[in-house]
Amino acid sequence: MNDHAGPVRPARPHQKLTDDGRRMREVLSYSRRGSRFTPTQAEAWEAYAADWVIPDEAVDDPDFAWSRWFGREAPLVVEIGPGVGEATGVLAAGRPDVDVLALEVWRPGVAAGLAEVAAAGASNVRFCSIDAAWVLDHLVAPDSLAGLWTFFPDPWPKTRHHKRRLVDGAFARLAASRLAPGAEWRLATDWADYAEQMREVLDAEPALEGGEVERWADRPVTKFERKGLAVDRTITDFYYRRV
Repeated sequence: MNDHAGPVRPARPHQKLTDDGRRMREVLSYSRRGSRFTPTQAEAWEAYAADWVIPDEAVDDPDFAWSRWFGREAPLVVEIGPGVGEATGVLAAGRPDVDVLALEVWRPGVAAGLAEVAAAGASNVRFCSIDAAWVLDHLVAPDSLAGLWTFFPDPWPKTRHHKRRLVDGAFARLAASRLAPGAEWRLATDWADYAEQMREVLDAEPALEGGEVERWADRPVTKFERKGLAVDRTITDFYYRRV
């Protein structure tokens, strides 16, 4: 029996079973790669995870609240797929008045991100490894986000895998509904056909306005971006705002 008022929140993703107890197959925008830490990552995890990583099972609490994990009430910015956190630490350190939620499913990336955030002196970041779409749908209130960052999401380059790309019509509608009026969504990709998909999808979302822009100067050039440039890929930045 649910003793809490309001609708029952469904179990977090990847816990879904069929009626006969078999795990349901899901189409995801990412794959969970290896989980082995380097010595440096292990050291960062040991030093910072207890304070800066939100455990997966925490979101099962019917009374879950971001303020409990950040230790304050502040505008919330979500970064989806920070990788190893090179941009996360710098951007968060420059915005001490907001809380930055970094959604990253790759645990070694989270560990590396912890080190980057610590080096930047950004105590306003929390990492979580729950599916981003599920988090926005179930744990973020409509019209509440101060910003959304989606830098270099997995391009899933093979045509048969395009259905796994994060930025599609359904996700654009969900993300737009969570942004506060006037809040911005910053995106970047180094895959030309994904850039075209982003443009088409986001231009078609009536709750957003914007388009392709010059490279966002605040976003540091990361190792991942340098790899794209090294093989002559064009980096495309987008800026949209909630109307």
